Amino acid sequence: MRDRIKVFTGNGNPELAKEICDHLDIPLGRAEIKRFSNENVFVQIQENVRERDVFVVQPLSSPVSENLVELLIMLDALRGASARRITAVIPYYSYARSDKKDMPRISIAGRLIADLLITAGANRLLTMTLHSEQVQGFFRCQADHLSATPILCDYFESLGIENCVALATDAGSARRAGQYATRLNIPLAFIDKRRVSDEEVTVRAVVGDIEGKNVIFFDDEIARGTSLLEAVKLVRKFNVGDIYVGATHGVFTGNAVERLTESPLKQVVVTNTVPLPPEKRSPKIVQLSVARLFGEAIKRIHTGESVSEIFE
Repeated sequence: MRDRIKVFTGNGNPELAKEICDHLDIPLGRAEIKRFSNENVFVQIQENVRERDVFVVQPLSSPVSENLVELLIMLDALRGASARRITAVIPYYSYARSDKKDMPRISIAGRLIADLLITAGANRLLTMTLHSEQVQGFFRCQADHLSATPILCDYFESLGIENCVALATDAGSARRAGQYATRLNIPLAFIDKRRVSDEEVTVRAVVGDIEGKNVIFFDDEIARGTSLLEAVKLVRKFNVGDIYVGATHGVFTGNAVERLTESPLKQVVVTNTVPLPPEKRSPKIVQLSVARLFGEAIKRIHTGESVSEIFE
């Protein structure tokens, strides 16, 4: 496998790419990425990839447009270098939020980006916890969708939290939170939340019994954290114990880290699909690695084994 598989990375999350390579026991592929004085991106693959099975690790995290362009140009460079198969490994696909035309005269950008990736040279996609799972169907190629559920659940089990309930931040995410509740063997509740506008969310009520219990919020990602903290205010009225949060993607835009740190939350647990720079670190934020999951999925894709069996 060491001779036939190659893993490359852009500047989006090289630490995760290196961890994946460590799991696979292969070196990270050598590539040069630089910007000219006019800000154009230059990519050169610095080793032979002819007839190799190639994987490119690059989340669409901040700066999203720069990371996307790097990924597109790297895919095109690998195709031009005669790679046998090219898999775009996108741990965080931010455009999954743009999955439908719910306003006049807008783009379904999630589909547009999928088309761009295939046009650039991607033969396959590997991603994790899409905000809208139907986005997987936007890709006109094989798309594997991983879940961070076992990693997050193993961590919360290790804390030994008793008298606990899993809480979805809204009715739409109740099915996803239900997977966590089933694995942890705890009850499920959800919040009745209505989005008034792009910037405003109203929290109305809690559906389910949370009175006097420890609470774990589960969601796919945390960006500004505004609706999450509104939900925290609501559940505190029910005399709950400790409040935790588990999410796959810790995006943490604006002053989200500061507000989460100052909140009553006991712990915010995320994964490293999105890198966490020093300015976004906090004693309340715990980051877990998904490198093993991605490494195992890459190995199975390469050898033709089932990816879904990882979660059985």
